[in-house]
Amino acid sequence: MPQTLLVTGSSGLIGSEVCTYFARELGYAVHGVDNNQRAVFFGPQGDTRWNQQRLATELKGFTHHELDIRDRAGVLALVRAVRPTAIVHTAAQPSHDRAAAIPFDDFDTNAVGTLNLLEAARQACPEAPFVHMSTNKVYGDAPNRIALRELPTRWDYADPAYAGGIAETFTIDQSKHSLFGASKVAADVMVQEYGRYFNLPTCALRGGCLTGPNHTGVELHGFLSYLVKCNLEGREYRVFGYKGKQVRDNIHSLDVARFMAAFVAAPRAGEVYNLGGGKANSCSILEAFQIAEKHSGRAQVHTYVDQARAGDHICYYSDLTKMRAHYPAWDITQTLDDTIGQIVAAWRRRPAG
Repeated sequence: MPQTLLVTGSSGLIGSEVCTYFARELGYAVHGVDNNQRAVFFGPQGDTRWNQQRLATELKGFTHHELDIRDRAGVLALVRAVRPTAIVHTAAQPSHDRAAAIPFDDFDTNAVGTLNLLEAARQACPEAPFVHMSTNKVYGDAPNRIALRELPTRWDYADPAYAGGIAETFTIDQSKHSLFGASKVAADVMVQEYGRYFNLPTCALRGGCLTGPNHTGVELHGFLSYLVKCNLEGREYRVFGYKGKQVRDNIHSLDVARFMAAFVAAPRAGEVYNLGGGKANSCSILEAFQIAEKHSGRAQVHTYVDQARAGDHICYYSDLTKMRAHYPAWDITQTLDDTIGQIVAAWRRRPAG
């Protein structure tokens, strides 16, 4: 009998990559949970039905479940019926900005939805590794208190203690998170608690900029994907504050899926990892423009808004030391340049809409 994976947010960027990786590379039977809530949050541009259809067509043994993770009874019934050998939870209201307009939807999805899944797992399959896709926004704007230096195209840390990036020991308290960051803090801490209190095999992955060719990027979420889409369509990209020199580390969805597989194979209880591309895969918006232009052959149309997003990071890249120590067979395999090239190619293939 094959091992069984339950993936929430299965039509999204990370969820779909995880479905594909576990099905094709590891032979899992995959159950995907998604109700296209992204289209509700972001409108037609956020619709992920195309990705759901792709999975159903391409993946042998893939089963789609139209379920909202806020449905507590429905979640418990599904987990009891499937009895998965592993759970990967990527479903979320993912936008830093959107959360303020829909605070109850945001918290009920991100915090309560996560609790619904954790408790269902505890009751139905407590031995199953539970991987939660958290976010670096749990650190709020505290990273902005680190001394910075301004370079020609980016900000960078001036404090040598952060030369390798932000580690998991960095404070998540006493800072502005955005409501999205706060709801994800609640989920992150609850995932840790089910590991530490109930000894469930859980981990919270505090993602940097998660990206890849299957991302349905929109202005409020999906930095590189949306930037490339604007580039190809000659559409104006708005830069919000910090001179366009704000820095993010970008990790390809394949490398995210590979780390999740490593954790599932050798789980630990109540762990936290900063899952990003590290300094090598970091870039500012200005630097991303340059790479996108190189791959597309088109100039990036953009305007500057001298108002940074509330709680936004000026510079953030992940220290990957702990991940590499715990899972030495894992490392980054997709470079930033390769990733942006793949995103350009993917948008060119995708039907207009």
